[in-house]
Amino acid sequence: MNWDWEFVAGAMPGILRGLLTTLEITVLGSLVAYALGLVFALVRRVPKVGVVMQAFIEFVRSTPLLVQIFAVYFLFPSAIGVRMSPFVTGVVVIGIHYACYTAEVYRAGIDAVPKGQWEAATALSLPKRRVWTSVVLPQAVPRVVPALGNYTISMFKETPLLLAIGVFDLVNAAKEEGAYAYKYVEVYTIAGLLFLLLSYPASLLVRKLERRVAHT
Repeated sequence: MNWDWEFVAGAMPGILRGLLTTLEITVLGSLVAYALGLVFALVRRVPKVGVVMQAFIEFVRSTPLLVQIFAVYFLFPSAIGVRMSPFVTGVVVIGIHYACYTAEVYRAGIDAVPKGQWEAATALSLPKRRVWTSVVLPQAVPRVVPALGNYTISMFKETPLLLAIGVFDLVNAAKEEGAYAYKYVEVYTIAGLLFLLLSYPASLLVRKLERRVAHT
């Protein structure tokens, strides 16, 4: 099979639009995961309520992301009357799914704060809110940034699962462009290269952050 550069040139605008959608979902999903993950980690420390939160986290982590996407998109409208667009569904489901992983990352970061810091805050009679915002989180969050970066890369690579509900992401765009001329080798190759060109440099940056955090 000969590589058709003219076909590739014609397909690139559509593929790039799909890439933009993939990046938008990754960024928005990451923001949801980071924010909710911290909330989940803090709620887990609350007596009784934390047990329920932990059960929810384990449930989400133990079920496939694709099943969760189908459940929210197809079952929620009939079960609870909530209907979301494929794009919003992708952001919400990916965000909540990865929030259950980032919650564990935040927990590890909080537990890594030296015990003496907690004792010093208690000795100074600081309000609990001040302890968290001024003492604990400023030390815990920088420690977990590399791990959060790894999850962002994972989210980026899992957005093709949203093809199942019709999101026009990078892979879906490649599929549609290929369907016009029944040529799929070129478009899927370009899609794979775009994933590689974005995820590999990001992984190198995360490794650099890991080394910097390890030396602080």
